[in-house]
Amino acid sequence: MADLTRLLCPRSVAVVGATDRPGSYGGQALLNLDAVGFAGPVWGVNPRRTEVLGRPCVPTVSDLPEPVDAVVIAIPASAVPAAIDAAGARGCGGAVVFSAGFAEVPEGVALQARLLDAAERHQLPVCGPNCNGIVAMHAPVALWGDALAPREPGAVALVSQSGNVAVNALATRRGLRFHTVIASGNQAVLGAADYLSCLALDPAVGAIALYLEDDGGPRLCDGLAACAQAGVRVAVLKVGCSPTGARAAAAHSAALAGDQRIFRALIEEAGAVWTHDVHELLEVVKTLAVRPAQRRGSRSTGLAIMTCSGGDSAQGADEAARLGLELPPFAPATAGRLRELLPSAATVANPLDYTAMIWGERDLLSELVRTVGEDPAIDRVLVFYDRPPGLSGDAAVSWDAVREGIVAGARTAAGDATTILSSTLPELLDDDAAWQCIQAGIPAVAGLRTGLACAAAMRTTPGNADRLREIAGAAAAVASGRDPGGDHWLSEHDAKELLRAGGVEVVDGRLVADADAATLALEQLGGSIALKLSAATVQHKSELGAVWLGLSSEAHVVAAFAQLEPLATRFGGAVLAERMAVPGVELIVAARADAVVPALAIGLGGVWTEVLSDVAIVPLRADATRIERALRSLRGAPLLTGARGAAAVDLAAVASMAQRVGEILLAESLDLLELNPVLAGPAGAVAVDATARRRIAVATPVGTVPCTT
Repeated sequence: MADLTRLLCPRSVAVVGATDRPGSYGGQALLNLDAVGFAGPVWGVNPRRTEVLGRPCVPTVSDLPEPVDAVVIAIPASAVPAAIDAAGARGCGGAVVFSAGFAEVPEGVALQARLLDAAERHQLPVCGPNCNGIVAMHAPVALWGDALAPREPGAVALVSQSGNVAVNALATRRGLRFHTVIASGNQAVLGAADYLSCLALDPAVGAIALYLEDDGGPRLCDGLAACAQAGVRVAVLKVGCSPTGARAAAAHSAALAGDQRIFRALIEEAGAVWTHDVHELLEVVKTLAVRPAQRRGSRSTGLAIMTCSGGDSAQGADEAARLGLELPPFAPATAGRLRELLPSAATVANPLDYTAMIWGERDLLSELVRTVGEDPAIDRVLVFYDRPPGLSGDAAVSWDAVREGIVAGARTAAGDATTILSSTLPELLDDDAAWQCIQAGIPAVAGLRTGLACAAAMRTTPGNADRLREIAGAAAAVASGRDPGGDHWLSEHDAKELLRAGGVEVVDGRLVADADAATLALEQLGGSIALKLSAATVQHKSELGAVWLGLSSEAHVVAAFAQLEPLATRFGGAVLAERMAVPGVELIVAARADAVVPALAIGLGGVWTEVLSDVAIVPLRADATRIERALRSLRGAPLLTGARGAAAVDLAAVASMAQRVGEILLAESLDLLELNPVLAGPAGAVAVDATARRRIAVATPVGTVPCTT
């Protein structure tokens, strides 16, 4: 099995396509190796040169004097598969492919398949193609095709499918220092899961940022589990929406539990932080990587905000409210001590405006931070600190004193509170000052709103590795059992037979072949029945007039059957007679297996399904306890728990039903199983309507190379 660490931390490098032509990827890669001070041997590969930029050249990869750890490939796409094959045959440790013209364009799909075949044949790890490469500041090594300014190594790793995002991240000046940056490109061989699994094993990595354009595939669970196991925190920015959801367009759950929502549910299950733009992604991961600042006191969950500005106090309070962050009042002892320390013009409150009157007083600011951090209700102290660029002389001394006071106060606080420093405007976070804070164990964040978002991120509960591996197992079983025969919808009566066999309560019913059988069903099922079309080719019946409800006389039954019989013949189905269910709260219980992981969606159903879009997503497998907790998280939960004097729904029965639905989905190799509505009441829950679809074929998952570090 190949060892991915040879690629991520190589001791020797070859550059295929080495040249001294200005602006070339091959030339820039050689310059970057020099710039970061790479100490190992470097060879160029160019049949027309014996030396490039002071490095010896050989004609082909096969001519390398030793099997290098990393091969950088910067040649036309058509020649890349052969270079990969040669690198694998030579025993090299891995490759980075800068070259474009692969699966990102239609005419390059076959070429990428050849690249993948060569890599798999030799078990050769490949980053790319169509990527910017790998920078490991801690090594130091740069397998990088763009301009690069070396920096001190830090604890942050970034894996980005966007090369430009990675380039810009490396160029930031906000106290952000990287351990490793991987611009992964097309991810033909290695994907986010592989990089996560390997980076998580490095004790110098504190947190990992993921910028994803696809969902990472089911194996992403394994990478997230590795991070949870190692205590490495993860922040995620996912762009775009997968087209997978279009396959379930005939079902309500397609809109309710779309791929993006299922992906986000997985990310949150993993204890990772969901971010909304690149700025937030980088600030959150920078915050999470400061391990000494992640003390988690069990006694409190409150946030305190400190600033020298009333305007900043108001903005901070508003943003905290928007994010649902608690700003508890200070304890009497804390408030008393603050009054002793503060000028008479200051008001003791949370947020705390300590006023500009004491700006630059290092020891006093230190005592203020210490006092607030020791309040029993506070576990995070967010201090706003702006440093204008270009300070010198007395002004620089004053601003330094403020920062030093914040750091000193954070270090001396006897409680468990974590201190976070944040500028109010992103550009007012000085790079050197921020890096000094981070080295002292204090996260330094650019921007007021982002500072509050980072404070919220620090309260995210870490993921459970065992739970993630359980989800990964279900996802792997789904991927291995897909039906190559294509789409296959089940009729309603067949779907309900599956539910009954799986222990799900379903309204009583039977197929009726003629009007006499329909009237007999009325007699035997009860005083009121429904007649409906049941056909695999029809998922939405209402627009066809294929559902008749509340039929209580023979005449009504006969008339309804006369309308339905031609539809059954037309659509190759049958007529289904069912007892009218006892009214209750209408819910939707749906399970899907066609997204990144199989997942359950539960929420308010019936006519409210798409109006309210109030659903909870639970990755499968899921037990009833977890599902009931999700039900109680719904905005509409009061409708289920007896609001305004209404009878409470038997949530345990609903959760048990949902658990069985998830189990049936997996056991029966279904892509979709949707119950809408489920009628729930104090006595239990019953499924009234059901839709199901057998699995459909999907593309073979891309090859991966395990990490053996």
